[in-house]
Amino acid sequence: MSLRPQRGLDSIQSYVPGKPIGEVKRELGVDDVIKLASNENPFGVSPKALVAMRAALETVNIYPDGSSYDVRLAIAKHFGFELDQVAVGNGADDLLLELSMAYLDDGDEVIASRSSFPIYDIYTSAMRAKMIKTPLAPGYRLDLNAMARAITTRTRIVYVCNPNNPTGTIVTAREFDRFLKALPDDALLVLDEAYSEMVDSPDFPDGLGLVRQGRRNVIVLRTFSKVYGLAGIRLGYGFAHCDTLAPLFKVKPAFTVNSVAQAAGIAALEDEEFMQFTVTENRKGREFLYGELRRLGLEYAESHTNFILVKIGPRAIDVQKKLLTRGIIVRPCGGYDLAEFLRISIGTGDENRRLIASLGEALRT
Repeated sequence: MSLRPQRGLDSIQSYVPGKPIGEVKRELGVDDVIKLASNENPFGVSPKALVAMRAALETVNIYPDGSSYDVRLAIAKHFGFELDQVAVGNGADDLLLELSMAYLDDGDEVIASRSSFPIYDIYTSAMRAKMIKTPLAPGYRLDLNAMARAITTRTRIVYVCNPNNPTGTIVTAREFDRFLKALPDDALLVLDEAYSEMVDSPDFPDGLGLVRQGRRNVIVLRTFSKVYGLAGIRLGYGFAHCDTLAPLFKVKPAFTVNSVAQAAGIAALEDEEFMQFTVTENRKGREFLYGELRRLGLEYAESHTNFILVKIGPRAIDVQKKLLTRGIIVRPCGGYDLAEFLRISIGTGDENRRLIASLGEALRT
């Protein structure tokens, strides 16, 4: 081929999301399929957001507000920030891309865990920067000490996914404070807190507090996809010092967040009842699965999210495929450097019981 893609693409392995339900039905001829692979909200959509989206459909013939003013203002007021400290994107992934475009040059270095969100790798390579990967600490936790040791004069971004995907574990406030002392001012710390609403540990660090203190080399990312049930419309948001966000506004697409998503985000922030319902039911489901996994003799990571990392062993892919034939989609973790594990999203009560029954069958055959 005469056309030459830019050389950063040579090191990229495309991100492969969890199998869609429709694909499993087509490939395997299974009619009743449940998806426990992508950490979606099994309890549906925020009712208030649903009403707002339906109303917003009446005006989709008009381009959305390119600055996303109303939803940014709503987020700012909800969390106690100024408008210019808030950015939104077409999912948090969009903000990760904007961060990479805004802050990475050829040869810069980025630090992340070997077992964390693979989108970090893709956007780093796309900017022809170098990804430095660190191993997990005991307990399937991010090793902030290893990350601190990996920092060099070329480090531009450090990704701390907290709680971490796919392990579901957190770094503690004490570990985090120690790590901050090793972080140079010219390295941007990206705190990816997509699952923060589900954390009830008193040891969870206050990332937003760093932004409120005026620290310029920290950005905190969150999303409406999980606890509010809005994964399908793609709406992520971030908090940082206004000077830190300014470069992102230069590279973002003109209409990155559609008008339906903007309306949904504003309404979802007011739906405290749905958010608390989701958190409570997720906690119940997590405790149920813990007990059943112990009964099956399976090791798992203590999760602070709506998914559990489960150690299956060398048969992990075989078990994952057997679950597929039973109409249950879970996530293999070879791409996260965890080949013997499956990541299983927490579903409704009925879905969790069906999962355990099928998992027991798959392990016995």
